[in-house]
Amino acid sequence: MNTMGRIIIAIMDRSQFFRDGLRQNLSAQQDFRMLDCDPDSEPLQFIDANSIDVVLLDIDSPISKGLELSRAIAQHYPNTRVVVLSSYFSGEELFETLKTGAVAYIDKRASTDELVNVIRRASRGEYPINDSVHDNPAIADRVIRQFQEIASMGLVKEKVAAPLTHREIQILSCIAGGSTNKDVAHKFGISEQTIKNHVSAILRKLNANDRAHAVALAIRNQWVAVDEK
Repeated sequence: MNTMGRIIIAIMDRSQFFRDGLRQNLSAQQDFRMLDCDPDSEPLQFIDANSIDVVLLDIDSPISKGLELSRAIAQHYPNTRVVVLSSYFSGEELFETLKTGAVAYIDKRASTDELVNVIRRASRGEYPINDSVHDNPAIADRVIRQFQEIASMGLVKEKVAAPLTHREIQILSCIAGGSTNKDVAHKFGISEQTIKNHVSAILRKLNANDRAHAVALAIRNQWVAVDEK
């Protein structure tokens, strides 16, 4: 959220009619500042220029291109939270959305109150998409299996699911192997303070008491692979 306390929201949909309607439905929220963006018109530059907090992203037309844009936003602007909107709400699409790094997946038929709640949660750094996964046992099982496959190879090929980002899993893997913050900073060529910030985010997301607890949770859930000596 920006320093003025307002949540800057980009509505990304190819339909001007839909964008106008969504803006109207959200207009009662005094702390929302809503901006329009056609996803075909330099959306990444739009996010950069307007310091967007939350993107409401339509992925319907076509779905593959929408998912690709969601992934690009999450990779290039990790502080911008992507809320995916879909007319074809399904378990398969939820699974694909998870892999892009989006923080929420919403049916376009959801109520305004539901959408407002998701936007506020997303702006606070929460992952409403986790609720969608927990409510869909088949998808939860599929996510766990994919993590297990990745862990068995000792690799993290892509951002598979919330709550941890690709870089956070890499850092947690190093910590699991006994590396200090200084060691990890040297490995990735970034500052020790940045590593500390990542570790703090990991503990917060996993609701872990300390680094050891975070590692235990990660190993139990097959999020990291610890080399056997």
